[in-house]
Amino acid sequence: MANLKYFLWLTQRRGFLPGETRALLDHFGTPEAVYYAQREEYDLLGLPEAKKRELEDRDLGGAEKILEDCDRLGIRIMTIQDADYPERLGQIYDPPCVLYWQGKPLHVDDCLTIGVVGTRKSTTYGNGLAGKLGMDLARSGAVLVSGMAEGIDTAGLKGALKGGGTVISVLGGGIDVVYPKENRFLYRDVAAAGTLVSEYPPGTRHLGSHFRPRNRILSGLSMGVAVVEAGVPSGALISARHALEQNREVFAFPGPVGAPYSVGTNGLIQSGEAKLVTCAADITEEFQNLFSGRVRTLPPLEDGEAAQRLEEPAPPAFSEKEEAKEVEGGPQRAYISLSDDPEAFTDDERDILLAIQRQSLTADDISEKTQIPARRVLSALTMLQLRALVEEKPGKRFFANVILTA
Repeated sequence: MANLKYFLWLTQRRGFLPGETRALLDHFGTPEAVYYAQREEYDLLGLPEAKKRELEDRDLGGAEKILEDCDRLGIRIMTIQDADYPERLGQIYDPPCVLYWQGKPLHVDDCLTIGVVGTRKSTTYGNGLAGKLGMDLARSGAVLVSGMAEGIDTAGLKGALKGGGTVISVLGGGIDVVYPKENRFLYRDVAAAGTLVSEYPPGTRHLGSHFRPRNRILSGLSMGVAVVEAGVPSGALISARHALEQNREVFAFPGPVGAPYSVGTNGLIQSGEAKLVTCAADITEEFQNLFSGRVRTLPPLEDGEAAQRLEEPAPPAFSEKEEAKEVEGGPQRAYISLSDDPEAFTDDERDILLAIQRQSLTADDISEKTQIPARRVLSALTMLQLRALVEEKPGKRFFANVILTA
């Protein structure tokens, strides 16, 4: 844990690119050695004055706060010197020295991992391709790697999840910061069936400047990257460039000539930078010899069957009893019957919702009222927030957005 504290201190030094942080580790051996180095040792590296001043700032308060936040939110931390750090990712030019993750461990080196990327402003054609691709990759035994943006990312992830596959979502902000908000339930599903991963600590906003460096991790975890739809310019094309620089395979789906969001994919094919593909089998057959017995090249599902499997279920209809009602002067909230779906919540989640459905409480208050240990309270609150069932009020007080009934 002590060594981890110094890792977090090092990765929070302003102005250092990931490759520069890696170079410091290579030179000094450990982050602790970087922390305790003298100015003369920094001078030998030829660092600019501003960066030397950053390294001379020995305040560990930020690192300690990150550790506390991760413990509270149930977020795990992995460093580049850990034995389980993905070797595939560690081989790129500028690997992240620290990864924050939630869900299943990142055991990707023995898996066929395929990145699926594309535009946020996807068409019906593109969403259908991405969803079917995700589902067929899952059926074949491949792991889908994507972001969490609306459009192609979302369609691919949902397709893979409906295909029963494992997924990895690489984020451009803190794992606890849901973005876009419409994907709050998808966050929960990905964490349950795969892994949410980021190089940014909890609480970090998803900024535009984070997505380009995020893309190098997405392609670095993948053996190949498939671009479904992409305009020009496009973040998906940046992912493709990263993949090419990292000696990964690049695949692209052709689109209608002149269509704005097919210009990028058609251009990759035309330039010879990407292999033209039309289904998951075109991708998996490229790796069949490397994963014999673990990955199957299956014929794609028929369009009708794929569409039926990918069809979004209609939102559940509330009974008259469950319709939104006014509760003690507050906003309208839905009533949820525990008897209708007794497995909808864990015991901790149920008890917490019951405790805060009439009043807002701090996590400590909830722990005292329910007699649930603080760590379990915080973990349950995180999952309930991801499902939009709990809202954090000013003063770090929590209030239920629903009311449970027997």
